Amino acid sequence: MSSPDWLEAWLTTGRDELVTWRRHLHAHPELSRDEHATTAYVAERLAAAGLTPRVLPGGTGLLCDVGGGPGPLVALRADMDALPLQETTGAEYTSTVPGVSHACGHDAHTALLLGAGLALASAGPLPGRVRLLFQPAEEVMPGGAHDLLAAGALEGASRVFALHCDPRLAVGRVGIKSGAVTSACDVLELEVHSPGGHTSRPHLTADLVHALGTVITGLPALLSRRIDPRTGTVLVWGAVQAGQAANAIPQSGLLRGTLRTGDRETWGLLEPLVAEAVTALLAPTGVTHVLRHVRGVPPVVNERTSTRLLRAAVADGVGESAVAPTLQSSGGEDFAWYLERVPGAMGRLGVWPGTGPQLDLHQPTFDLDERALEVGVRTLVHCALETWALETRALETRALETRPLRPAVRG
Repeated sequence: MSSPDWLEAWLTTGRDELVTWRRHLHAHPELSRDEHATTAYVAERLAAAGLTPRVLPGGTGLLCDVGGGPGPLVALRADMDALPLQETTGAEYTSTVPGVSHACGHDAHTALLLGAGLALASAGPLPGRVRLLFQPAEEVMPGGAHDLLAAGALEGASRVFALHCDPRLAVGRVGIKSGAVTSACDVLELEVHSPGGHTSRPHLTADLVHALGTVITGLPALLSRRIDPRTGTVLVWGAVQAGQAANAIPQSGLLRGTLRTGDRETWGLLEPLVAEAVTALLAPTGVTHVLRHVRGVPPVVNERTSTRLLRAAVADGVGESAVAPTLQSSGGEDFAWYLERVPGAMGRLGVWPGTGPQLDLHQPTFDLDERALEVGVRTLVHCALETWALETRALETRALETRPLRPAVRG
């Protein structure tokens, strides 16, 4: 399947717009659940093309259907929120919002999905429908995927697809993998309490800092002995707070970290296991504790047929050489919640220029090669085309199989 003429025609005039949209969004980032201006910006451009966007009840995020053919409904998703990071790229389109930046590429995700939607809208009659999902709040827990699902984002959908920027992959390539491509991610927050006291007499109180240290080192070690190491389960602490004076045992302390696993089944076992281990570790210390285990997201698990369709979309829309292998990431992504409802797949969009440093996600220096925007548009449009073609062939096959046989004609 080659790219249709209408897609090539739209890209001829739309390439510059893709860059303009992305740079505007990059310069005006908004944090999770505050994407009001971003939502309005996208909705205005969809409406100008004659489409009918539907903003979510919370005022951030939107849905929009394209096409009305009898074929299946294909959902395409992009996230819209930025991160609480001060940008240091020095780009001409750098963030104008102090302490907020698009350091994860969601500005590109939004721009390329907008481009895919408008390209499909320019095609005339389509064999099926596409539902554009512009999602808020991917960077927080619980993520905005729940908002879209509650609004009926996947009602009637056959499959769902998405792309995510990958700064380790050269522009022009898309990383594809069947099965798990991200990890589950939970947040642990442990609050501990002690009567406090003088550091010269720890035996008369409960040594709260020592208790925190016991959990900091002991819990990851225990989990490594209770969980199959092949699941890629890892606990890393990101924040610890307790006391101020060198000679005073504090009365309260707080420990925060993330717990990740690459295995869907293991994710379901972690919460009771962690609670049991923390209680056992702290029991001899004399402190009291409150553990908050915030369940985040399951792994993104690409369904096999959807992965084949994604691969075909890249090969046909961009070129066979654009298809690249990729590995499972330890990062979390709430696109996983869509895949709990319908089959689908997420690809990794190469955004590294091919020379120079590979700027990592969630860093103040992150930027991307904007040639990736066209690659993303081509891929998402072809995801819909490949799905429609597959479903049409399946329907034709079923029709042939169920067609009654003609009675034999006797001579």
